[in-house]
Amino acid sequence: MTRIEKDSLGTRAIPVDAYYGIHTQRASENFKISHQRMHPLLIKNMVKIKKAAAISHQQSKELDDHKATAIIQACQDIISGKFADQFIIDAIQGGAGTSANMNVNEVIANRSLEILGEALGNYAVINPNDHVNQSQSTNDVFPTAGKMAILESLVPLESELHKLAKALEQKSVAFQDVIKVGRTQLQDALPLSLGDTFGAYQQVIAREYHRIISVRSELTAVNLGGTAIGTSMNASHYYLAHVVPILNQDFFIPLKQADNLIDATQNLDGFMQVSGRLKGIATTISKLANDLRLMSSGPQAGLSEIQLPAKQVGSSIMPGKINPVIPEMVSQVAFQVIGNDLTATFAIEAGQLELNAFEPILFQNILSSIELLTNAIRTLTTHAIQDLQANKSQCYEAVMSSDLMITALAPFLSYATAASLIKEARLTNCSVRELAFKKQILPVAQLESLLSIDYLIKRPEKLAI
Repeated sequence: MTRIEKDSLGTRAIPVDAYYGIHTQRASENFKISHQRMHPLLIKNMVKIKKAAAISHQQSKELDDHKATAIIQACQDIISGKFADQFIIDAIQGGAGTSANMNVNEVIANRSLEILGEALGNYAVINPNDHVNQSQSTNDVFPTAGKMAILESLVPLESELHKLAKALEQKSVAFQDVIKVGRTQLQDALPLSLGDTFGAYQQVIAREYHRIISVRSELTAVNLGGTAIGTSMNASHYYLAHVVPILNQDFFIPLKQADNLIDATQNLDGFMQVSGRLKGIATTISKLANDLRLMSSGPQAGLSEIQLPAKQVGSSIMPGKINPVIPEMVSQVAFQVIGNDLTATFAIEAGQLELNAFEPILFQNILSSIELLTNAIRTLTTHAIQDLQANKSQCYEAVMSSDLMITALAPFLSYATAASLIKEARLTNCSVRELAFKKQILPVAQLESLLSIDYLIKRPEKLAI
């Protein structure tokens, strides 16, 4: 069964029990694009804005108690998780988010009508535009909700980064007595401890954690109250002064109204900072994943310095093969996030004059990047880092048989003498260490000191997290 709704373009048949209306129906017909619906956090925070607006209008008597109470209750129902199936708009949509905003307006209006005992679609009683969207425009509601959704979604990402840093710190402590070959350009360079290797990973993840915390400040100034272009047309003085403080009562981070609402409506540079930081995290964890794959290569014919947990059979043809599937997944997530950042860049650049119409794809990509990174980092920590083991003897033997320790002797020899010693060691199939003692190029006590593990390994200070 259907009900008939009309707008300035004509009429549409709407399922009789649908809480959305004609605008949502038209948008659903127009945008069958990605088969992905709007992000739930984006919807929830748009509804929070509608609730704050209704409270403000009730306080100022711009909306009578009868309507306001129903709208507030409808908003609370949706925030609690009900009616999720009524938000049917594709995440990629034209109109700067108008379809999303109207989907929210219509569902709230029809749920409010139901609360009042009225028929769905009886917009003479409660209207999606006149009452639910009162004093608002898509152009201030949608970007404000986008900032709120991103702030909310960053919380679990911050938590997972913190856990990864702690897991790496634990490995740094556990592996301090494991000496390994350090490499530059994939060639043997100098020795260091495997603990210091993981300590360096902990440091960069700690920096990413602090950076993503600091980027919150890019999102806390909102243009709510600016309506269409930032001039606050059709918004009362009371609403303008009170809507953001009311909204803050229902949000975990204090928001503030932007000092210049025209600027805040047309310029999205804050989102660029967020997307860039997500790309930074992606790049960092992909580099970590690359290193894990290299250090675990083998096990017989590779570096085999570490052993990753075996998570699944690795080949349909080669029995016993185990692949580094977790680091491989992490790198693929990084590739996607880096691509999402490029999309965000184009979307932010494409704004024209008083409005940017491309926030739907911008928010979808940023929220997707956050979710991908959160899940990837959680998986990396729990399925790779926590149970990772060091191949201590393999690492030690590689150091003892390599030429890299000649660098410790170089300050006490000429460069040419050191190079000659390496050449002779290679020709005689002898280690530099053995040859240095055999030729007594320095006093034995000095050689023992310079070639000791304690001297060869330097431990940098750690950044606290």
